[in-house]
Amino acid sequence: QVQLVESGGGLVQAGGSLRLSCAASGRMFVIENMAWYRQATGNQRELVATIASGGRTNYEDSVKGRFTISRDNAKKTVYLHMNSLKVEDTAVYYCNADVWSVGTGTRAYWGQGTQVTVSS
Repeated sequence: QVQLVESGGGLVQAGGSLRLSCAASGRMFVIENMAWYRQATGNQRELVATIASGGRTNYEDSVKGRFTISRDNAKKTVYLHMNSLKVEDTAVYYCNADVWSVGTGTRAYWGQGTQVTVSS
């Protein structure tokens, strides 16, 4: 079984910064793509940023230039560095990973979510 555990959410003023972390654990697995999604109250979950196993990244337009996704393969951890936060960034942020495991192949896993609240 693979688990993704997120941390780093909280309350911050507009213009501030936060760093989210998501650590994967489990036996005999290879992490392929990793991503961060977010879901604001009343909205659908949306993709924020992705990072491939080789490091290639993609961002949703509204966060380009403000957010940076990175990963530490040795620690099996993905990060989301968020700068110049805006009130509209307020949401629950979810970690997602495509993980290959012996016996199950590649499956998508989700973290439990971490709340980010940006105040004006």
